[in-house]
Amino acid sequence: MTLSPEASASNAEHSEQITEQSDDLPTENRPQLDRDRYPVDPWALTETKFNPDDMGLSETLFAVGNGFLGMRGNSAEGRRAHAHGTFINGLHETWKIHHAEQAYGFAEVGQTILNAPDAKVMRLYVDDEPLSLGDADLLDYSRTLDFKTGVLRRDLLWLTPAGKQVKVSSTRMVSFPERHLAVLTFEVTVLDADAPVTISCQLLNRQDGEDEYGGATPAAAAAAKGAPPMADPRKAEGFTGRVLIPGEYWQEGDRSALSYRVANSGMRVAVLADHIIETENEYRLNRIINPDIAKNVYNVQARKGVPTRITKVVAYHDSRTTPTRELIDRGRRTLDRTEFEGIDRQYEKQRAWLDEYWFRADIEVQDDDDLQQAIRWNLFQLAQASARADGLGIPAKGVSGSGYGGHYFWDTEIYVLPYLAYTNPLWARNVLRQREQMLPLARKRARMLNEDGALFPWRTINGEEASAYYAAGTAQYHINADVTYALAKFIYATGDVGFLANGAIDIAVETARMWATLGFWRRSNGDESFHIHGVTGPDEYTTVVNDNLFTNVMARFNLRYAVSSVREMKRDQPEAYERMVSRIHLHDEEVREWARAANAMAIPYSEALQIHPQDSHFLEREVWDLANTPEDQKPLLLHFHPLVIYRFQVLKQADVVLALFLHGNHFSQEEKLADFDYYDPLTTSDSTLSNVVQSIIAAEIGYKQLALDYFLHSLYVDLADLHNNTSDGVHVASTGGVWSGLVSGFGGMRDHDGVLTFDPRLPDSWPMLRYRLIWHGVRMLITLTRHEMTLEVIERESGAALDNEINSQLDVTDDGSPAPDTRAPVQFTVKGVSYEVSEGTPITITLADQGPVLHGSPAESWSSNYRREDGTLMVPSVPTITDAIPTFTGGLPMGNESSEATDASADGVGDPDHATSVSAPSTDENSPAARRRRRLRRS
Repeated sequence: MTLSPEASASNAEHSEQITEQSDDLPTENRPQLDRDRYPVDPWALTETKFNPDDMGLSETLFAVGNGFLGMRGNSAEGRRAHAHGTFINGLHETWKIHHAEQAYGFAEVGQTILNAPDAKVMRLYVDDEPLSLGDADLLDYSRTLDFKTGVLRRDLLWLTPAGKQVKVSSTRMVSFPERHLAVLTFEVTVLDADAPVTISCQLLNRQDGEDEYGGATPAAAAAAKGAPPMADPRKAEGFTGRVLIPGEYWQEGDRSALSYRVANSGMRVAVLADHIIETENEYRLNRIINPDIAKNVYNVQARKGVPTRITKVVAYHDSRTTPTRELIDRGRRTLDRTEFEGIDRQYEKQRAWLDEYWFRADIEVQDDDDLQQAIRWNLFQLAQASARADGLGIPAKGVSGSGYGGHYFWDTEIYVLPYLAYTNPLWARNVLRQREQMLPLARKRARMLNEDGALFPWRTINGEEASAYYAAGTAQYHINADVTYALAKFIYATGDVGFLANGAIDIAVETARMWATLGFWRRSNGDESFHIHGVTGPDEYTTVVNDNLFTNVMARFNLRYAVSSVREMKRDQPEAYERMVSRIHLHDEEVREWARAANAMAIPYSEALQIHPQDSHFLEREVWDLANTPEDQKPLLLHFHPLVIYRFQVLKQADVVLALFLHGNHFSQEEKLADFDYYDPLTTSDSTLSNVVQSIIAAEIGYKQLALDYFLHSLYVDLADLHNNTSDGVHVASTGGVWSGLVSGFGGMRDHDGVLTFDPRLPDSWPMLRYRLIWHGVRMLITLTRHEMTLEVIERESGAALDNEINSQLDVTDDGSPAPDTRAPVQFTVKGVSYEVSEGTPITITLADQGPVLHGSPAESWSSNYRREDGTLMVPSVPTITDAIPTFTGGLPMGNESSEATDASADGVGDPDHATSVSAPSTDENSPAARRRRRLRRS
């Protein structure tokens, strides 16, 4: 069905702005890759030249993983590397955090992801000369990560010192269908002569610092010398003592096994490997085993042109409590099953799994293979970080590197879980289960901080708080609301209320309890208001503040969601409600108090500037002049003391603007424009989490080119190493943000309060955007062009690999009640007009416009006409005294221009969404607020 322009004319009326269309397409500010080295391919990332100077970058870009097991893109030969890495999600060591000055409640137990035994090593010698990529004479080289097959393949032609040409092909696959399995191959052919060839296949404990020849890894060598820790807090910690305590180890035929207990955490890990050799050449096998290395060394009498191929099949198992003997038994079963099915079958299963994944999650931009390649690389990284986490968290770097110590943050809930909920709901459910399992420790943490309910850790692996810097860690209480927000997202997308009934509702209840005791009541002008003090929002450059807007908005949502969930369960699922009341001792009076606190939540607002202050005192600070801050002094956290940064209005990442996105239904378009105009020039984007949020709001309010620029920065942040730390691992939250930027930013999708809406903002340079969603068990395909939006329900394929998992979830919810009827029409709105779509009846909606258009950027119009509540001018300055950097001092205005100071944090609350301010609105026709009003009228 196609709606005529007349039938959809109200789409234009929904917005008070009129779209301006430019005749000429603006030039994209797209980060550039070396296309000779990384050619464009919409379904793969290929490297055609080996560069030893950026191995850290390539090790991350070509990592393979499945959310449980990850292998960095180290060379198969296992020699020189930026950071060798094989990671198992959740496999960690603990240690006591030593604070320079201890205080009650400080985090006590540090946690760091470990390097699991390395099975990637397959070293090659020809004429007893080693292949080492950094030194080898390579006549040809290519390496490809295939997004369709999930296989990393490397092909090279090596001219040996003796002048022989040797073709070497290797592959590496971490299985999606088989969570614990990896398959690696290594094939060698001497093309122009006979030669003795040796292939040394190894299992190697790299965590404790040395390879078989005693060469310490760079990190281990630094630790052994007592080197001070890295200044960069984004990197993982190192250890000086032995971490992996050997357990059982053996070789049986072509099967090898190593196992370990982690010294302090007590975790166990076992790795087993089968070796299969295929060749017509004569060979002999030597086996070597000790606690830290198992070697199968194949000495081959290679004849000219006759290949030798070795397949290594590896199984990794770990546990917090299971003895290593049982883990070895599990590994045996994994390898035995693989042997029974055959190696080819593993590749077939992987391809089928990925076919289904792309059918479920692919996003397409027409006629731009460069962009398409980057989009699919990001989406592929999301699968590699989350697909088989299966009840574990999703580390900030997935399983691609050790950055941030392998910790779980709020990143998952805010940036990754929306993608999971709308493309792979079972994966989202598993992530939320992990948070539910953390509740006992979260309750303990809340008690330590004198609060009721539960307080989730800011950063953790095992559920204990691991952030040693409370101001930018524990003080980020918004983590509680972030987790509840993710739970709500999942329920909105799936309708799986049975998940709540079976215990997940405890998350909403216990986090609401924490907010109820953390906040406090004040009365002003006869109105009661609920305040939250001593917290830090997402912006870690502004810490321990009062009434952080993001925190208060999220806390309000948390409280309201807990209220509605409890009351709906009481009404619709009385037995589950009684179990919940008995389990966590809930009282009706608590629920009423949550509703009261939510409705009276203090939401900072400045009538003078007509913006939402980031916190109650944010506008009192001096303004950092980012435009005149040298690039070599960024990121600020590595060049300025925190106290210097904290004194200024400067943001590490979006804070208020993130609230505008997550809870946009509580802010008007004029408020969004005003807030964005104010905060965007103050935002450093030192965090990779920021640009995509700025992109989404920029698109919504009309900064179309700026939105695209911000999106492209997020899209290429790892591929182009824009933050110079991709070597530590993939920025997984940024990859999730890419999905949100496409679907919510340009695709215009929102789901506030469980209502599906669309208001698209297609970039001018894109002819078409197509994406996929699952809504209450119904798959939808959305195609967006300049003038039309088409929604189509896609019929399920019951035999598909991933559908088998999801169908089992969606047919019946956890409490036995029926799942949402997937045959019912899907109801939604486009630009405020209601529609519905059913299977077999696609609907095409004519779009009168793609929203408002604003040219330039807020930075171009940010003015010293901004005045604080006391009338002082806001003059940007840089806190560095040099001749190269201009410095300024803000002062009181001349004459009688000052106004009386007011304390916004003490204002009462009338409208539950806004604090009532006693400040008078600005009447200056040159003020930023007046200029915004004129711009809105013009547009």
